[in-house]
Formats: sequence, structure tokens, C-alpha cells
Amino acid sequence: MKFDDILAEVTGFGRFQITTILLMIAARMTMPFHYLLNNFIAAVPSHHCDITSLDYGDAFRNLSHEERLIVSIPVQKDGTLSSCQMFAEPQYHLLIDSSNVTDLPTVLCQNGWVYDNTNFKSTLATEWDLVCDKRSLNKALATIFFIGVMLGAAVFGYLSDRFGRKKALLVSYVTSTIFGFTSAFSSNFIMFAALRFLTGFGLSGIGLITVALRVEWVDIKHRNAVGNLLGLDWSIFTALLPIVAYFVNDWRYLVATVTSPLCLGIICWWWLPESARWLISNGKVESAHFYLTKCAKVNGREQFMADINLEVLSKEIPVENENRRYSFLDLVRTPRMRRLTLLTGIVWFASACTYYGISLNIDGFGVNIFLTQFIYGAIELPAIAFVFFSFDKIGRRLTQAGTQFLTGLCILCNMFIPQDKGPVQTVVGALGKMFAEAAYGSVFLYTMELYPTVLRQNGLGFCYVLGQIGVAVSPIISLLDEVWGRLPSIIFTLLAFVAGLLTLVLRETRNICLPETIEDVEQTRQSISTPEEKS
Repeated sequence: MKFDDILAEVTGFGRFQITTILLMIAARMTMPFHYLLNNFIAAVPSHHCDITSLDYGDAFRNLSHEERLIVSIPVQKDGTLSSCQMFAEPQYHLLIDSSNVTDLPTVLCQNGWVYDNTNFKSTLATEWDLVCDKRSLNKALATIFFIGVMLGAAVFGYLSDRFGRKKALLVSYVTSTIFGFTSAFSSNFIMFAALRFLTGFGLSGIGLITVALRVEWVDIKHRNAVGNLLGLDWSIFTALLPIVAYFVNDWRYLVATVTSPLCLGIICWWWLPESARWLISNGKVESAHFYLTKCAKVNGREQFMADINLEVLSKEIPVENENRRYSFLDLVRTPRMRRLTLLTGIVWFASACTYYGISLNIDGFGVNIFLTQFIYGAIELPAIAFVFFSFDKIGRRLTQAGTQFLTGLCILCNMFIPQDKGPVQTVVGALGKMFAEAAYGSVFLYTMELYPTVLRQNGLGFCYVLGQIGVAVSPIISLLDEVWGRLPSIIFTLLAFVAGLLTLVLRETRNICLPETIEDVEQTRQSISTPEEKS
């Protein structure tokens, strides 16, 4: 008897599973908030050199503020003041002929900058002058955060498979809460970057473990629906982020605000169940029986569990080796596991890199960033609906590959839209974001169905690490526009196409039981019959 058979009998998607999902929503709310937070806390408002402290004599002091700007700061081609340059000395002739700017000597801003505070009261850029020659630090901050997420994925993947989903989740909650709130009180950029790294480290566990708890407690019939609910809450909170950022426009208060849902998450943790599937796979049959009985009671199926005692569970549920401790090395010990690990790792890297390559570039279309972020969040909702139906109609593999190809196609098309067509770029970019979300969201469920229970968190942790490497690399790829404007888009397009091609090599998992052991993966047969098929 497979675990899925028992789970189907106690109702694989009843009040117990719905309650479990709801108990994790508060903590999951903070994930898209923090992952996309850099779009707002690191926003760079319009700015120019600060000339208030300049003193060039009476002639300069007698000028109005507007006239001082004209003689002190060069004007760019679009008619705005230069962001990083100022004249070496006042050019009074520009008050008469503003077009005569040939070979006028300029220097970098000498006394700081003046910022437009229309949209943001305070950002990292205005707090620590991360502009001009320090512009790359804003991009680096996102990379530092996601490196923390990457390392956290490896650690929490191991902790979750070694000590259980629930214990590892509490460590993740507490770590994220402590460092999230502490970062809001940072006194300098280095301190903030270090605390953001540690916040990302903790948040990665929330992403990994809540996915496992949700999917491992539902039956085959409802795995697709529950898997897509993961993307639904992400998309809703992604669309909510710009609304929060609009009203909380000071970066310190914003960081504290987006961290606060974790406090409720810690309270809800006390009522979360451990994964019975993990307990059985690790020989903890008595604990598994307790949670299965609790599930049956809440779902009104107590009579079935009355006939399933500890002896039945221990004999009829296959346990590979209850005394064995699995690690990342088991991902590459056997041929099929090695092949699976390599392919899924590359797909995750490419999917995450393209998704965040689009998500972290909301200021590149000449449209209000709050509106763009809202559109980017809202457009993910039809993507989830598309995945929900296509997963069951055409299967996991074709859905994953198709959305990857469509993502690459949208990025490719956007390369040829003129820069002055900002709204058109936003529309095509939003479509690319929709397909990228469909690809990145579906890869979670698809990957969990490919890995066996004894290595599911290690496998997902490894893939998550590769994914976060892709996320960390995406801001760096975006900086390559200084080399050639289209180079980042070309790289993201190629990555999306490669992910689509490699996905076609993976096994289809629609309507099959989750593999429990490494032997299940190494079997040559392509599917394991479902409980419905057996009956």
C-alpha cells in the first residue's frame, strides 16, 4: 500500500489540508514582499548635483535658484539636468545662449545630490547616495540578498529532510523575523547588506518547506490545484506590494512593514502538522499514525484509521531504510537520480534567472513603477489559471516547456520595440512576466513530483540553490546593458529557450503516485498507478 492510497482514504483534500494551507499564508505573504522589495527600497529618484553650498562670489549669489542651475549643471539630450556632472565653474553665458555648450569642462558632483521626493520620502539611494559611480551597489544589494536565499536553500533543504519539515520551518520563521526587523535599523550600507543576506537566508526555508508541507499532505487528484494555490498567494501579494510601498514610502518603515506578517506566522506554526509522508519515510511510524488519525478525524474519516494500526503502517508503507540518513550526495549516487538532478538544476537556474530578470526591471519602461509592479503582479493570476488547466490537460512537461518558450519569445519581441513606446513595452513585458511566472511557478510542483520523498527536500533544496544563483546573476546580467543595450535581453531569451528544451527530456508526472524511495526513481517503468486505477 502506497502512502497516497491511505491519504486518499482519509480525504486527500479536506478541512485538515485547507487549514494547513491557511496557517502558512501569513508567513508566505512576506516572501514576495521581500523578494521584490529592492524595486522600491533601492529606487533611484531623479537627482542632480547639489549646488546650494557653492560660493562663486556676488555674481553667483545674485542669481535665482533656476539661474544657478542653468550656469552650474549641464542639460542632457532629453532636456533634464545631468544626474552626475556639473560645470567646473559657472557658465554665465548660458543665461543668454543655452545652446553654446561646446567643450565646457565638467566634473563629478562635488557636494552630494538633490533628490526628487515626489514618490519616495527615503530610499537606500537617497540615504547613502548610491547613485552615479555607486549605482551598481543598488544592483549588488539584490544579488547579496539572493545569495543568502541560495545558501539558505541548501541548509534548510538538509535540515528539513534530516529533522523534519516543522522544526526546520520554525528556525526559518525566527531567523527571517529577527534579521528582517533588525535590517530596518541599519546605520550604514554594509550593515544593511549583511542583514539582508541573513534575511534572505531565513526566507528561503519558508519557500521550500511550505511547498513540501502543502504537497505532501494532499492526494494525487488535488496536487495540481494545491500546487497552483502556491502561485496564487504569491501573485496576490506581489500585486499588493506596490500598494503598500505607495503608502509606506520610507524605506525603513517599509522593511519593517513587509516583515511583520512573520510574527503572525510564528503564532500559526504551533497548529501546523508535521508531514506524515516524511515521518513514515524516516521510520517514525507512531508519529505518522498520530497525524494521519488527526487528519482523518478533522475530515470525518475516523473509521478508516481505526483499522490502520502501527503494524499495518510499518508493513504496508515501503521504507527504504529507516536508519539511513540521506544527504545531497544521494542526489548523484545513482544514474537516474544523477540525470534528474542535472536537468532540473539547469531548468531551475534558467527559469529563475528569466523570471527575476523581468521582475527586477520594472523601471525600464518609462511608466510609473507602482503601476508597473501592480500590473506585473496582476498578470500572474491568468498565468496560474493557465497552468492549472494545462497541467491536467497536456501534462506537466509540455506546460513547463511551453511557458519557457513563450517567455523567451516575449523577451525577444521586446528587443525590437522602440524606447519611446513605453506602454507597448510594458504590455509585452507583462506578457513575458505572465509566462515567466507560469514557468517558474509550475517548476515547483513538477520538481516535487520528480524527486522521491526521502530526498524531496534535498532535491528541491539543490534546485532552489541553482535557482537562486540564477536570481543573483540576473541583476548582474541587467548591468550588461552598459556594454550593449540588447545583450541582457539576448541572454535571458537564450536561457528561456534552453530551459524549454531540457524540460522535454524530463519524465511526465501527471496522474502518478509520488516516488517514495530512490528505487522508485531508478525503476525503468514510466509511471506508478494511481489509487483510482487500482480500483
